[in-house]
Amino acid sequence: MRLKINTISTFFILVFVSFVTNAQQGEVTIDQDEDIKKLLEYKKDIKTNMTYKIQVFQSVDPDRAQKEKSNFLNSYGDWPVDIHWNTPNYKVWVGNFSTRLEADRALVKIKKKYMNAIIFQPKSEK
Repeated sequence: MRLKINTISTFFILVFVSFVTNAQQGEVTIDQDEDIKKLLEYKKDIKTNMTYKIQVFQSVDPDRAQKEKSNFLNSYGDWPVDIHWNTPNYKVWVGNFSTRLEADRALVKIKKKYMNAIIFQPKSEK
């Protein structure tokens, strides 16, 4: 008798579960304004020059900036280095990183020798 009750209970549980799992079907319809599609296409066409750089040194003396650029290249030859002049300072900028994560990873390595290094996004010149 007990075996018969367990078998019937198991059967009903399996039938119930199969109905519940099959009852979760449906269709989703997204209704959005046409201007959103246009905006997304426009956004794809915009070329952003969002790059990150790391400043490792700054001085009013151009010779010191040049020397620090050489020192940096001797220590870390992985990234491009340039000297940027912004009155009255000469700044040594490193890299041309396309993402903040990429710049953060480089900064971890650079901070071992240049503790005052910072990440920034240069203003675009238009």
